[in-house]
Amino acid sequence: MHWACLLLPQLALDAALRQQPDPRAPLVLVTGPMQRRVLHAVSPAARQQGLRRGMLLSAAQVLTRDLRTVEYDPRAEQDTRQLLASWLYGISSQVSLAFPHALALEIGASRALFGDWPAIEQRLREGLQELGFRHRLVAAPNPHAAWVLSGVHARLGVDATTLEAALADIPIERSGLPAEAVTVLARSGLRTLGAAFALPRESLARRFPPQVLTHLDALRGLHAAPLSYFQPPDRFDARIEFEYEIESTQALLFPLRRLTTDLAAFLCSRDGGAQQFDLWFEHEHHPDTQLRVGLLSPERDAGVLFDLARNRVDH
Repeated sequence: MHWACLLLPQLALDAALRQQPDPRAPLVLVTGPMQRRVLHAVSPAARQQGLRRGMLLSAAQVLTRDLRTVEYDPRAEQDTRQLLASWLYGISSQVSLAFPHALALEIGASRALFGDWPAIEQRLREGLQELGFRHRLVAAPNPHAAWVLSGVHARLGVDATTLEAALADIPIERSGLPAEAVTVLARSGLRTLGAAFALPRESLARRFPPQVLTHLDALRGLHAAPLSYFQPPDRFDARIEFEYEIESTQALLFPLRRLTTDLAAFLCSRDGGAQQFDLWFEHEHHPDTQLRVGLLSPERDAGVLFDLARNRVDH
């Protein structure tokens, strides 16, 4: 197991929920034109009230009045992916965003620092739970296999001896192959990756575009193009926007804790600390306010950063 894949099936929704004081309250992401707003994603609490993805917002508001709506923002979703990639950089120097809705990281070289896969897995899961992201986590000999397996398994670790057997059971529609190839293979009675692996290479090369054989080879670790790797930024910059007026510093505590937790994750990824950071407050009818938080020595503990920021805001 040299690679791990972190699949984030609800990244945009989790990014919105972690900014709410009560993530258990019903919340939906909405998109579409103003005259036809639809639900892009639905929180577990909203789903319990009968709301579903694709439902009209007007219909959802009939079912429940106690509903918080947040505009779906693809840019915010990408920023959150970048934040998680920066956090993973503290575990592996080879982190890739090449796979949809997922991050892959090389863990072979990380064993010297963090131990074998069970120890690394526990470290990742505890960190993701603290950050507030639902996830699937799979380790495999190569990143392509780890990504495909994470689409079926919430938790799994396979080595080179069990890889092909694990892949063989994957339904063909979950294989990562192009949609056209999936349709042709399914109509031919080939329902799993194992059946596709059993086809002669000459037949595959004749019937399908080159990327089909390339993908099947990559899954088995035979041949694969190198991945592009994430380079973490040199500065941490994050913001939280409010849909209501803030009239006391008490209302700032939850977002302040979330921001300092993210700052701590960023600092850990760089194996460094902050001796100074700035808090900016944007006002509707007044100039922005800047508060500078200074420390006697570099620090990256989330609790310490939060306490310092809170004291600075209160005074």
